[in-house]
Amino acid sequence: MSFTDKAKNKAQEMSGMAKERIGDMTDNERLRAEGAGEQSTARARQAGENVKQAGRDVKDAFEK
Repeated sequence: MSFTDKAKNKAQEMSGMAKERIGDMTDNERLRAEGAGEQSTARARQAGENVKQAGRDVKDAFEK
């Protein structure tokens, strides 16, 4: 996974956190849900990238 992918995922996660907190403070359920959804999406992408990297690491270990 490249640094830019990690940065994009983290930025999306932080944006989601901000939206969720603003939704909490303003009692805006739509904004709260949108923020939670963005966080979930970013975390799922990050997990998928981690799985891909683990697969590459295993492949590399068997090639040596």
